[in-house]
Amino acid sequence: MRLYNLVNNDELKRRLLESEEPRITLSFYKYHHLEDPHRFRDELFRDWSALGVFGRIYVAREGINGQISIPEVRFDEFRKQMYSIPFLNGVRLNIAIDDNGKSFFKLTVKVREKIVADGLDDASFDVTKRGRHLSAQEFNELTDQPDTIIVDMRNHYESEVGYFENAIRPDVETFREALPMVENMLQDQKDKPIIMYCTGGIRCEKASAYYLHKGFQNVFMVDGGIIEYARQCQEQGLPNKFIGKNFVFDERLGERISEAVVAHCHQCGAPCDTHINCANEACHILFIQCEACAETYHQCCSSRCADFIQLPAEERQALRGQLVFNGTKFSKGHYKAFRSKGSESLLHNDSPER
Repeated sequence: MRLYNLVNNDELKRRLLESEEPRITLSFYKYHHLEDPHRFRDELFRDWSALGVFGRIYVAREGINGQISIPEVRFDEFRKQMYSIPFLNGVRLNIAIDDNGKSFFKLTVKVREKIVADGLDDASFDVTKRGRHLSAQEFNELTDQPDTIIVDMRNHYESEVGYFENAIRPDVETFREALPMVENMLQDQKDKPIIMYCTGGIRCEKASAYYLHKGFQNVFMVDGGIIEYARQCQEQGLPNKFIGKNFVFDERLGERISEAVVAHCHQCGAPCDTHINCANEACHILFIQCEACAETYHQCCSSRCADFIQLPAEERQALRGQLVFNGTKFSKGHYKAFRSKGSESLLHNDSPER
């Protein structure tokens, strides 16, 4: 059996969009020492492909991190198979709150150095000595105390569309950047209760152990992240302190947690929290775009990109690599990309950037 995908991505996306098969989207992670990540990766791909699993899974010597979808009719079979793996037995499956079943269109399992890129020397501290997990009720109670500090350990484009009330939201593009920034910000508050949160809990698991190692006294984290918090609030009828949308790393790019819209279209400034990738594949920058601007710019981030995608395929191919687009110059979701020369028209600019 082949251990990778051979079908064209566009074809796989088309099949998913046309399919009426109900699917369940979920995420999970587990820190665990794996002797042979490559062998484990191949076994996982073989077994889960047979169950119709789609998604993105990272395997490393330190464990596994996965975001996947499963045919609803095979969910019990999948869970039984997953729990038959000793170190994954009983691991929590964070099931999506707002799910249309169109989250992933293929299965990808990759071996990496780490399951989350953090830039830390794991040998310098004990990753098993982590902060205390908080249930949704415990989180609500602790955040009612005036000296509690809440820290968003996600990236700026995630926290832009949704966050917990009164949370510190570092302006970072990566988890690697957030770790030292948060440490410096809270140097004088090491004895205060500090609650960290992220999408599903994996980043806070590592961060909490790191901060305890750095001398922070009262480190907590939201058990299961935003996904599990929202589920518990829903099931138990608890007040939901999360405002807006939870950014997710799949085709949905977000799931609605509350009705509040806290972000704005990066092009016109209208209230909006819909992330998309620029339709110009040579750009592909992630940004927030309202329906009106999507129509005006043909789902592109700029006039330059909108003009480019209307060129004949041969001309686009010839120009690709010569022109500079927003996604060439800037990272995900930065406003400065939309104030740059890259936002000018391509077809009506006599001196396009090269």
